[in-house]
Amino acid sequence: MLTFDILKETIFSILSNKFRSFLTILGIVIGIGAVILMMSIGQGAKSSIESQIQTMGSNLLIVMPGAMKTFSPVAGARGGAQTLTYKDAEAISKEISNIVSVSPVVYRNLQVVAKNKNTRTQIVGTNSFFLDIRNYQLEQGTFFNENQVNSMAKVAVLGSVVRDDLFGSSTNPLGQSIKINGINFKVIGVLKSKGGMTALEDDIVIVPMSVAKKFFIGNEYVSGILVKADSPDNIDFVKTQIEQLLLKRHNIKTSQMADFSIVTQEDILEMVSSVTQTMTILLTSIASISLIVGGIGIMNMMMTNVTERTKEIGLRKAVGAKNFEIKAQFLAEAVTLTFLGGLIGVFLGWGLSLLVTKFTGLSTHVSLFSVFLAFGVSSLVGIIFGYWPARKAALLNPIDALRYE
Repeated sequence: MLTFDILKETIFSILSNKFRSFLTILGIVIGIGAVILMMSIGQGAKSSIESQIQTMGSNLLIVMPGAMKTFSPVAGARGGAQTLTYKDAEAISKEISNIVSVSPVVYRNLQVVAKNKNTRTQIVGTNSFFLDIRNYQLEQGTFFNENQVNSMAKVAVLGSVVRDDLFGSSTNPLGQSIKINGINFKVIGVLKSKGGMTALEDDIVIVPMSVAKKFFIGNEYVSGILVKADSPDNIDFVKTQIEQLLLKRHNIKTSQMADFSIVTQEDILEMVSSVTQTMTILLTSIASISLIVGGIGIMNMMMTNVTERTKEIGLRKAVGAKNFEIKAQFLAEAVTLTFLGGLIGVFLGWGLSLLVTKFTGLSTHVSLFSVFLAFGVSSLVGIIFGYWPARKAALLNPIDALRYE
């Protein structure tokens, strides 16, 4: 039997049972559509998170007190351990090579008041290099300089969320006074919004480190030390230097006993990629259950076809059709059904991903890999679930088949 004959018979068989064929491929359509949608959501979430991490800064290293803590996009370390001091930051700045700048940071969650409005937000105490290290840009005003840090000037730079909460998005807050923990600060700048999936980056108030130490902290410990390397190629070298320096300063013999942690953007990206990959696999696995159901539907239809066409199969074999030709015909029908289901399912999943982005704001991304995977899986389902009915048809005895009622 020629390939053209098999194709013609396949099309004839599918079209002669249009409604049954439609119901059969419906499970495949739903399964492939769900897989495409889940993979697009997972890939979109991964891309969004990676983009958000990139906005944290360039060539960034974060030194955190104590063991590894849950990472926060605002700065990285908010744990309760007190093992890093302002002197450690000064030592890193003076003794470590291949770095651009160093910024110690301290955090407190405090109430901020402006006239008759108030909000609770994260207060960040730091130096004049923080803006560059964390890749922030100013929307209005200026950032404080080292002279203002050294003179303990009570000035503040607002994140866009705090500005909106206290003054409104259309109001210029420069020169206005705010109270943090009962202490008056003059607003000298407003940061541009970083946006992203979380408002944490924009829900902050930045004040000079010297002021934060005296009025909000009361000791020399810092919540973290941000370091900017001069090149991506030198990040690992800088990390090693910092580790050796702090081990020596803290009188610790081995890195396993270190009372601090150092993470880079690459470390964070790897951790996030691992989480999003696991999430994508989980969602896709759940969606794949529909494919199994669809495959069973394919097998059920093909078994019915074999039963209904038993005499036809017997007649074909009686006039010389070989077993592999009968098997090829039924396999072709199963694969064609699943291929059609996969094609429709890809468009369904793509359309649903666009709707998810439009109505929920979640970022989605349909990759070529997911499309090829969908076609590959749908064809494989057709082969797997179509093989048994095809084999049964091929093994029918022509004499018994012709006698079948």
